[in-house]
Amino acid sequence: MAAYERTLKLSNRKRKQLIWHRDRDPHPYVRERSSAMLKIADGHAPHWVAQQGLLKTRDPDTVYQWLDWYEAGGFAELMAHAPGGYRGVGVEVHRTEIAERLQQPPEFSPNKPQATVLAPTPCRWRLTVVRAHFNWLADYTLSGVWRVLQKLDIQWKHGYVRQWSPDPEYTDKLKYLEKCLKQVAKDPQRFALLFLDEMGYYRWPSPARDWLASATGYPLAEHGDCNNQQWRVIGALNAYTGRISYLQNYIVGRPQVIRFHQQLHDRYRRFEKVFVVEDNWNVHTHPDVNAAVECLPRLERVWLPTYASWLNPIEKLWRWTRQSILHHHRMSAHWPELRQRVAAFFDQFVNGSKALLRYVGLLGDGRFAKILHG
Repeated sequence: MAAYERTLKLSNRKRKQLIWHRDRDPHPYVRERSSAMLKIADGHAPHWVAQQGLLKTRDPDTVYQWLDWYEAGGFAELMAHAPGGYRGVGVEVHRTEIAERLQQPPEFSPNKPQATVLAPTPCRWRLTVVRAHFNWLADYTLSGVWRVLQKLDIQWKHGYVRQWSPDPEYTDKLKYLEKCLKQVAKDPQRFALLFLDEMGYYRWPSPARDWLASATGYPLAEHGDCNNQQWRVIGALNAYTGRISYLQNYIVGRPQVIRFHQQLHDRYRRFEKVFVVEDNWNVHTHPDVNAAVECLPRLERVWLPTYASWLNPIEKLWRWTRQSILHHHRMSAHWPELRQRVAAFFDQFVNGSKALLRYVGLLGDGRFAKILHG
């Protein structure tokens, strides 16, 4: 009696479905399984398909398993079992187990063989550490561990530092700043709010990535035959329009800070009130500066909490300046021109800029942006 050979009968709809996925599906495993089902339906034995009918030789049991899935639940069941899946317990159990454990520092069980323990014990999770920690991942390759984590929706993400200010009045100062922003949003023709800060930059460039022919090594941040020098900027960013006001000088001390406040008072003369948000640098709070600013009736200074630079969006303008002009510049020998280029970068915003507001977080989904623009 002849041995029983399994076959497969397909309707026109099912055959067209398999042909489409065989020819067009972006996933290689879907194309392969669709091809195997079509060849079995054309009269080939599953064993022959596994050994000769596919681009890669398969264990016949694998093809028989595909056939079982297709007969049990059709195309959806055939594709429900992606390659590289789990061996053992269910997905949800693994998700809970590993997600909770990754919140803690790595610790290895003393019962593990010494060969599997990473010494010294690292303080951060990497793929090798994850594999060594969980018994059910012991026989996975590193790429297999990566696929497991992806399927569990656990991703390699950049960390961040939780910002903290020691100022006991942090909440009160933030609330008052937001109150001022709301006043500007309600009537931007009468009220303005400026974020004020200072930055310094140097004649010598800071190293950064740059384009260079591969045969010439790495980009060199050249200092040239000159001594290093520093130049300073005091600037103010209009929170509603993105308008920039600034003053450059060799030094930014009390006279320059006073002069800059007077410049702001004159530039915003048509406004009833101008809120100037400042940090707690001792020059800002010097008695000479306080006395001079008190003579400028349109200006009201709003103090940021101490050590809370993340509340001052103009800090991101300084970052943009360094990235665009100062990192890896080639102008150490042309110090006056470098300062002119920094000034030209600021000048593009003297009449306001939505692009700048978006870059610093004052336009979009940020906390301050929502207050200003709803």
